[in-house]
Amino acid sequence: MNIPAIILAGGLGTRLRQVVKELPKPMAPIGGKPFLHYLFRYLKAQGIEKTILSVGYKAESIREYFGDHYDGISILYMEEEKPLGTGGGIYQAISLTDEMAFVLNGDSFFDVNLKELMDFYQETKADIALSLKPMKNFDRYGTVTLNQQNRITGFAEKQFRKKGLINAGVYLMSRDCFRKIEEQQDALLPRKFSFEQDILEKHLRFLRLAGRVSDGYFIDIGIPEDYERAQNEFTALFK
Repeated sequence: MNIPAIILAGGLGTRLRQVVKELPKPMAPIGGKPFLHYLFRYLKAQGIEKTILSVGYKAESIREYFGDHYDGISILYMEEEKPLGTGGGIYQAISLTDEMAFVLNGDSFFDVNLKELMDFYQETKADIALSLKPMKNFDRYGTVTLNQQNRITGFAEKQFRKKGLINAGVYLMSRDCFRKIEEQQDALLPRKFSFEQDILEKHLRFLRLAGRVSDGYFIDIGIPEDYERAQNEFTALFK
């Protein structure tokens, strides 16, 4: 696909410090390879040819390992001098794109078909298409509600739920989203902000947010328990 993928790889990884020291979360080793290696394998299988890495904490370790090309995928780096949050990271990185971009978190993996997400984005005429994962018996994530037209109608805070849909952190979005918001509020967005709270939740009624449900494999290595689970499950997933 001729659409680039932005990978948010600037997090500090504070919750993983007890098991992964002195590394950004996307560089946490799994089976002798950084977690980010597996994201590149996934993107290559999806036909992605260009990535933009939004990096910050210990960015040099990512640059040294992956360089400007990795596994046939070109890499541009957008470095955060200070942490910008998920929103600031995307805002800065998407300026390097022409029209639209996929966005992925550098510390989670959701096995979704990006071509199908692109088709869904176009069919729904969305500003942002979100990949949603159905889950059961969880309290670690907030939930998302949809109407019958797959339009996102609400976001709920974290609490225990027997079942629900979560935002799994894989998006396709227009570069113009941020400009539309700035024009609507007649003010520039701050340099540092949360994409989830300050864009998706705050501008839910203004933006056209569409949610595509997929029950593919999902893991977030942000906590030691799931990082350890990835050590076993990625062996089978990425043969």
